[in-house]
Amino acid sequence: MSASSSSGRSSVPRRGGSGNGEGLLSRVSSSVSESAIVARGRAAAGEAATVTKKLLRSTGKAAWIAGTTFLVLVVPLIIEMDREQQLNELEMQQSALLGAPTTPTPLYATAAPSK
Repeated sequence: MSASSSSGRSSVPRRGGSGNGEGLLSRVSSSVSESAIVARGRAAAGEAATVTKKLLRSTGKAAWIAGTTFLVLVVPLIIEMDREQQLNELEMQQSALLGAPTTPTPLYATAAPSK
């Protein structure tokens, strides 16, 4: 037997031509991932992620403040305006049943002409 067959290796050369078992694709990807452009891109992406996180946090705080303010100030106002609307409608219905005019007369229409 030959020495190559006793060691268990075949005499067929590997793809890529290098003897260390590293393929062309892995060599290209490792050289690209170690480039300065990729490092700057990663740094920029990290900074963008940090800025986005801070922006989302502050936006969430602002949304909380706006929502709480709406609930405390605007919702009671809307409820009170609805109650007043219902009261006005009830008064209009009662005055219609009693025979009073349904539209209120303006003050300037009841005043006598000055001649």
